[in-house]
Amino acid sequence: MIDKKSETVKAEFRHRLLDWFTIHQRPLPWRRTYEPYQVWIAEIMGQQTQMERVVTYFQGWMDRFPDVAAVAAAPEQAILKAWEGLGYYSRARNIHKAAGRILTEFNGEIPSSHRQLLDLPGIGPYTAAAILSIAYNQAYPLLDANVERLFARLDDINRPLKTLKTRRKLESMAAALLDRNDPRHFNQALMELGALICTPKKPACPQCPVQPYCRAYRADTVEFRPLPSARDKRIDIVMACGIIQHHERFFIQQRLADDIWGGLWEFPGGRLLEGEEPVHCVLREVEEETGWQVSDPVFYRTVEHHYTRYRVTLHAFFCRPPEPVPEPVLTAASRFAWVPFAGLADYPFPAGHRQLITALRDGDFSGK
Repeated sequence: MIDKKSETVKAEFRHRLLDWFTIHQRPLPWRRTYEPYQVWIAEIMGQQTQMERVVTYFQGWMDRFPDVAAVAAAPEQAILKAWEGLGYYSRARNIHKAAGRILTEFNGEIPSSHRQLLDLPGIGPYTAAAILSIAYNQAYPLLDANVERLFARLDDINRPLKTLKTRRKLESMAAALLDRNDPRHFNQALMELGALICTPKKPACPQCPVQPYCRAYRADTVEFRPLPSARDKRIDIVMACGIIQHHERFFIQQRLADDIWGGLWEFPGGRLLEGEEPVHCVLREVEEETGWQVSDPVFYRTVEHHYTRYRVTLHAFFCRPPEPVPEPVLTAASRFAWVPFAGLADYPFPAGHRQLITALRDGDFSGK
């Protein structure tokens, strides 16, 4: 067990890892200065998101919101629009809330205190430790998914990662191996090694700088570590929505703040009842959500998207509103808007509805 070895062996481990990182680290934009605001945004974006997407969104975000004050001053809709496509929109709303507090309570400076960071919206133990170690070079160990996998192989742990015993073991390893003189680069080196070399499938063991310390490599069990947990059952959700057009404008509504996609905009609709046909669902849901009895539903297309354990299938129909169009009575939304097709791009939408808008655009939709 590498964490139980002598200080000399652990120093050799750190030296090998840091030498490798110096040569092979990716040129991620927040690594240029390690400015705390940038590290914070990168860490929040990196949750449940592939690094290539993080870099793209990070650069766009920094162009629009170069500092905490810019985030705090922006309306929530601008924040959600900049986040559109990353998913887990509570992350963006928490950034917005935290920025307001950082501006008023800390004069716009990201706190360098573990306790103060944990008190901010959206910052938990991992993110706080990441900000402190990477931005401020403080000696806090980190355990992300890449490091957990790396440690499970280093120690050949024959238990699922989510067990309490395994978690305590991983935390012990992270603390024992941490380079307290250079936590910033050491923690990133561990994560980088997991991302580039000690990958979930087909790890590049011959190129691994710490291979001599890997018990799974010696036992020929690398492909079996970490031990998989029982897979969560996938949940299928089937929905239908109505694309309602009147005089070259589209009806959209904003979801309630406490909804799963709170604050985002959508075409009205909802989940199918058991045994219900999509077209009947559209008629029912639009009436329930707006008070309108729409007519002439024409099927447009079906789109599918995934998040966590859910697979969402969305059936879309073009619909006509009643004439003359009355004011909607909203029951599942906070407000509504009639928007020309080109204006839809200014609003943040959930993934499925955004796919529909993209399909309309790519189909050379004329708005007529």
